[in-house]
Amino acid sequence: MRLGVLDVGSNTVHLLVVDAHRGGHPTPMTSEKNALRLAEHLEPDGSLGGPGADALVRVVEQARAAATDASCDDLLAFATSALRDATNSAAVLARVREQTGVALEVLPGEDEARYTFLAVRRWFGWSAGRLTVLDIGGGSLELASGRDEHPSTAASLPLGAGRLTRDFFEADPPTRAEIAVLREKIDADLAAVADRFLGAGAPDLAVGTSKTFRSLARLTGAVPYSAGPRAHRELTHAALRQLVSFVSRMSSEDIAELEGVSPGRSRQLAAGAIVAEAAMRALKIDTLQICPWALREGVILRRLDTLDGSAQTDRSAHDSPRELGGLTPFGARCTG
Repeated sequence: MRLGVLDVGSNTVHLLVVDAHRGGHPTPMTSEKNALRLAEHLEPDGSLGGPGADALVRVVEQARAAATDASCDDLLAFATSALRDATNSAAVLARVREQTGVALEVLPGEDEARYTFLAVRRWFGWSAGRLTVLDIGGGSLELASGRDEHPSTAASLPLGAGRLTRDFFEADPPTRAEIAVLREKIDADLAAVADRFLGAGAPDLAVGTSKTFRSLARLTGAVPYSAGPRAHRELTHAALRQLVSFVSRMSSEDIAELEGVSPGRSRQLAAGAIVAEAAMRALKIDTLQICPWALREGVILRRLDTLDGSAQTDRSAHDSPRELGGLTPFGARCTG
């Protein structure tokens, strides 16, 4: 079947179309991105402002039309940190559905971590042993760890690269005082969950996913994207520490000139590097392998798993019953 996955994130709205079947490898067919920067449209009271909601409706409608043109059998549409945080998210979601026919599902942060973990597990396989997975987005940091297809421990923290840049950095490049305050905030937030992850056991493989980690790995010497998704890429803590010292002294304009950095994300790279370094330090991780699959692929894989109804009961609910419940289900997503 042909699946469309619409990911409404804090920075971009991304439509990924794949051909897939249960037990098979999802084959990407088309990919479209729109730099909506939804988080920047949040008002001081936490609501998504009118211009931001208008822009969201337009972009979702465009994505719906593109999915239709691509002959998608199903459209899985979800939103993450920006809409999760918006105080008027229910009203915005209702408007999107009324005007576009697309029912956006707001994923809890913990579910983001779990879907991403599933994608990483499928990419590396059972031979990877116990996995610890880190994912830095625009609004949040997701962490997950476990031996199975679903993690036994998962967490989401408000430590996204975009959010921290907006909240803590006024100068460009940031001042030493701004960086010091940010480090203190990150370390305090990570301390609240690090013991839980460390107590679960040391990972056999630690993995970083998504754009921030890919950019950081590229800047520390990993092969470029043109080498293909299966090329080995890694990020070491030692190299990352050096990179943090380097990029935290650079303006966003200069960072944008570096190979592997998207101009639209250059402003938040320093904060992303600081979060990544702090997370690796808190979890005692020396090296991260970079995985090309992340949240969108996890959503696709989960959908394929349930096609014949055999996986309707979420096994992750049994991994850690006092901490993790069932995953957010995707029901009817597109009408009209």
